[in-house]
Amino acid sequence: MGKITVLENKLIFRRKDELTIIEPYGENCLRCRSTKNSQILDESWTVLPPATKDSCKTEGDEHFATIENGMMRATIEAGNFWRGGIITYYRNEKMILHTRLEGDYNNRTQHVEGDHYRIQVIFDANEGEHFYGMGQEQVDLFDRKGATCQIIHYNTKSTLPVLYSSLGYGFFWNNPAPGRCETTRNHTMFVADSAYQADYFVYAGETPADVMKLYCDLTGYAPKFPRWASGFWQCKLRYESQDELLSVARQYKKLGIPIHAIVIDFFHWTEQGEWKFDPKYWPDPQAMIDELRSMDIEPVVSIWPTINPNSENYETMNEANMLVRTENGQFGTFDFHGQQAFVDFMNPETREFVWEKAKQNYYSYGIKTFWLDEAEPEVHPQQPGHLKYYLGNGAQVAQLYPYYYVKTFYDGLQKEGEEEILSLTRAAYPGSQRYGAIVWNGDINSTFENLKMSIKSGLSMGMCGIPWWNSDIGGFWGADIESDYFRELIVRWFQFGVFCPVMRLHGSRQKQSDFVEKNPGIIEPSGGDNEIWSFGEANYPILKSLIELRERLMDYTCKYMDINAKTGAPIMRPMFFDYPEDPVCYTLEDQYLYGSEILFAPIYEQGATSREVYLPAGNWIRTSTKEKFCGGTTITCQAKLDEFIAFVKEGSDILSIF
Repeated sequence: MGKITVLENKLIFRRKDELTIIEPYGENCLRCRSTKNSQILDESWTVLPPATKDSCKTEGDEHFATIENGMMRATIEAGNFWRGGIITYYRNEKMILHTRLEGDYNNRTQHVEGDHYRIQVIFDANEGEHFYGMGQEQVDLFDRKGATCQIIHYNTKSTLPVLYSSLGYGFFWNNPAPGRCETTRNHTMFVADSAYQADYFVYAGETPADVMKLYCDLTGYAPKFPRWASGFWQCKLRYESQDELLSVARQYKKLGIPIHAIVIDFFHWTEQGEWKFDPKYWPDPQAMIDELRSMDIEPVVSIWPTINPNSENYETMNEANMLVRTENGQFGTFDFHGQQAFVDFMNPETREFVWEKAKQNYYSYGIKTFWLDEAEPEVHPQQPGHLKYYLGNGAQVAQLYPYYYVKTFYDGLQKEGEEEILSLTRAAYPGSQRYGAIVWNGDINSTFENLKMSIKSGLSMGMCGIPWWNSDIGGFWGADIESDYFRELIVRWFQFGVFCPVMRLHGSRQKQSDFVEKNPGIIEPSGGDNEIWSFGEANYPILKSLIELRERLMDYTCKYMDINAKTGAPIMRPMFFDYPEDPVCYTLEDQYLYGSEILFAPIYEQGATSREVYLPAGNWIRTSTKEKFCGGTTITCQAKLDEFIAFVKEGSDILSIF
C-alpha cells in the first residue's frame, strides 16, 4: 500500500521499492520522475530551466491526489500493492495518458547493475490517436501509431525520444539511455535499457504550434540562421585536392549558377585525429579560402571524431582520458583504415582540446562552418554498454554523444565572437538545435524509395524540434550518373531539395575518379563526378533553373527561419501543423508546407508524372499554371520531369518568384 504526500507544488508517492514525484515545469507542462532508489536525482541532461512561470495547484490526500498546471492535469491513485501508483494525465478535461499496470512495479523495473535498472513506462492506447516524431530513420512512415522504434543512433538513424500526439499534447522521454518506444494499438511504452530513474515531460497546447513552443522552451530554440546557408550547397564524396575543389567552384561561377557553399570532405587531413590539411594535396589553404570568399562561397570542412595511435594527438588524448574507452578489450571500436577510437566530447577537456586544434588548423584561415560526420558515433559492433564516456557507461548516456559533439564547435565559435553558427551533423539529440545543428539523414541509397522515406524523415525531425534538416540530393550510395534511372531520380530529388530547409547536393557516385591513378598513394579515393553538369545535357538546364528558384526563395526561407528561432515552428512542416482542425491533414505523409504559404507535393516514384494532392481550407494557386483551386478537396496534378507540384496560398507575395 503506497502513500501520497501533497505539497504546494508537487505530489510525492512512496511505497516499497518506489519513489515518484510529479511537479510542474513551466507553463502547461508536468514532469514525472520515478525510481527504485532512495532519492530522485535532479539531473536534467539537456533540458533547460523552466522558461515561464507555472500555475500549479494541488489537492488531495494520501490515497488520491491531483496536480494541475494550466491545460495539464494529472491524478495519482495510491491503490494497493497490485494497483499502486496509477497516474492519469488530462489535457483540459480529456484524458490523454493512463498508466497501464502489467504486474507490479518490480516487473516494470529490472535491476541491471549498481543503481541502474531497465525501466518501462506503459500507458493505455487511445483509439484513433496519431503520433509523430522519434527522430529519423529510413522507414516508410511518418505517423508512428502502430510502430516500434529502437532508441539508438547509427548511420541513417538518429533517435530523438519525442512525440507529438494528434490529441494535442507532447511527450518527451528524458533519458539518454538506449532503449525502445512502442506506440502500438494495445499500449504506448517507453523503455530505458539502463537508467537510474524514469524521467519524462507531458505538455499540452491549443495547437501543434503551441505544443512545439513548449518543447522548445524545454530544450532550446535554433539560433539565427545565416542567409548564405539558405542557398545551394555543392559537395561530393570528396574533392581530393585544393586544385580540384577550386576548379569546380570556378566553373559554377563561370556558368552563372548560384552557389553559396562547397564542402571539403573527409580525408583531406594528414591522419584521423589530427584535424588539419594534408599539405601534399592542400598546399595553400589560406589562398584557397581567400579565393572562395572572393566568390561569396562559404567553405565547409569535414571533422571526424575518430583517432588512432598514428595520430600526433593520440598519446596526449589517450593518457588524459579524452577518448571513448572500452569496458573490456582493446581501444578500437571502428575499423576504417585501421582500428579507430572515438574522442569523448562529453568530456569538457576534450571539447576544449579539439576546438583548439580546429581553431589553429581551420578557423585561423577563416573557416567557420564544419561538417561533423560520424556523429552517432558509428561504433562496431553496436554495444553501448561496452563504451565508457566521461558522463558514464554508454548503456546510460550513449544518446548524448551528438549533442556534445555539436556543442563543442558552437561554443568554440561563439567564444571567438561568431554570431551566426551552424554545423552539419549526422545525428542529434534533444537540444542539438540550440547549437546550430543542421542534421542530415545519413548515407542512404540512391533510390526512389529512399527519396520517399526522406520526405518523412524531414517531417519527423521538424516535429522533434530539429528545424535545420536536409538529405543528400540524389542519395549517397550506388548511383550510376549515366543511367536513365538516376538521371530521373536526381531531378525529382532536386525538386524536393528546393523545398527543404537546406539544399545540398552530395553522394558517392559510381565510376571512381582518375585522381587515384595519378596519385597512387592516396588513402581514400573519391567517387564519380557530382556537379549539376554531370547528369546529362537534358538535365542541366532543369537543375540550373531549380537552383535559381532556390536563390529567389532565400528571403522567404530566412523569414521562416527567423520565425522558427522565436517560436520553434519548423519551416518544413506537416499539413496538420497549420490545419489542426482538419482530420485529413493528420493522414498526409508525403506532402507538406514549406512555411505557411507554400504547399509542396513531391513526386517520388519512377516514371510518375502525376499525383494526388489534398488542398486544405482556403484558395490555392498552382505555381506553374497560376490556376486557382478551392481548398477542402483532393485534386490530381500533372508534372512532367521538368515540372514540380507546388501551390501558394492566395494573397501571398511569394507567388511572384515562381
